[in-house]
Amino acid sequence: MSDFDPSAHLSERLRCMEESAILRMSRLTRELRARGRDIVSLTLGEPDFDTPEVIRKAACAALEAGYTHYPPLPGFPEVRAAIAEKLREENGLDYGAQGVLVTTGAKQALANAVLALVDPGDEVILPAPYWVSYEILVKLAGGVPVVVEAYAEHGFGLNVERIARAVTERTKLVMINTPCNPSGAVFTREMLEGLADIVRAHPRMMVLSDEIYEYILFENARHVSIGALPGMLARTVTVNGFSKSHAMTGWRLGYAAADPAVISAMAKMQGAITSGVNAFSQRAAITALAKARPEADRMAADYARRRTLMAELLAGMPGMRLHLPAGTFYMLPDFSDLLARLPQGMPRDDVALAEWLLVEHGVSTVPGSAFGAPDTLRLSFSVSDADIREGVARLRAGMEALAARSG
Repeated sequence: MSDFDPSAHLSERLRCMEESAILRMSRLTRELRARGRDIVSLTLGEPDFDTPEVIRKAACAALEAGYTHYPPLPGFPEVRAAIAEKLREENGLDYGAQGVLVTTGAKQALANAVLALVDPGDEVILPAPYWVSYEILVKLAGGVPVVVEAYAEHGFGLNVERIARAVTERTKLVMINTPCNPSGAVFTREMLEGLADIVRAHPRMMVLSDEIYEYILFENARHVSIGALPGMLARTVTVNGFSKSHAMTGWRLGYAAADPAVISAMAKMQGAITSGVNAFSQRAAITALAKARPEADRMAADYARRRTLMAELLAGMPGMRLHLPAGTFYMLPDFSDLLARLPQGMPRDDVALAEWLLVEHGVSTVPGSAFGAPDTLRLSFSVSDADIREGVARLRAGMEALAARSG
């Protein structure tokens, strides 16, 4: 046996990639199930629908047509053109095909953008709650995450006043997600106009806008792309994809749109890591954009029905405050009041609460602190009606037990 220990020589950058609360909950859930425990999971962050048939058939046809070779690094020209047309027609974003980069999922688009724009020491504002990967990506680039808290009682909307106070000469980027994972908040035009005023007044500040949930909206919510506001097209990198809207999570297909100079830099970053996105998936993307919107709308309508179901089941739960989401397939109930009243030895924060609910009541949730929203739990309703009913019943049983112990 060698006395050399490879684990002692891993890179320093891994320190910012400690096991997240999400991964920890997933691991604990798997361990309990392996021991025979019946666990209901409300953690799923992906549609439980299959990819629409018309898209699957397009991929099969592309394979038969020979789309099995290396693709162009930034994407096939006709795919980039189709995405550019979608952005122009639906979002008011006139980037053109040269301003589009096809990526291996929206996460790679985000990583490309952060690594292409952020230098060590640059500050990146993260309005909370934010998707967990944002903070990790900023740290990997050597940037400094600046978390700006929102208010649960205001529906976790974009807090423009707090963002303005957080801006410094070192600010390079603000990362937003609308509709938002995990809160379900949809940022209004007024909120985005306030943010745009801040950005335009700064000499080098840009926006990275993650719009992956744009089709999943409820009631009167409307999606607005900040890049479409006056003076914001050149200052915005817009990220989107097909995973949530078209149930294509396993296809790993996303895209970014920005000024061509920024897209060129992002493509250079992508070329150093993965190169182009697989050819037949790209061909299927054209069909997804041209023919699958009715299926996307049907899925969104079913999420709306499940949202109503979960909200009805959560109603009146002790120690909980809930703002109904305007988009996505998540709810983010706040349990801060109850947690503050619990005695020593009982869960006193969201991480402990999630673990306690998992072990004691067999329901798996996601701690909100992973998203910069302490004392909340993210609940997904992209699961079956049966799992929603049983999962919320177990959650209620746990919260009633804790309420009985509170001061």
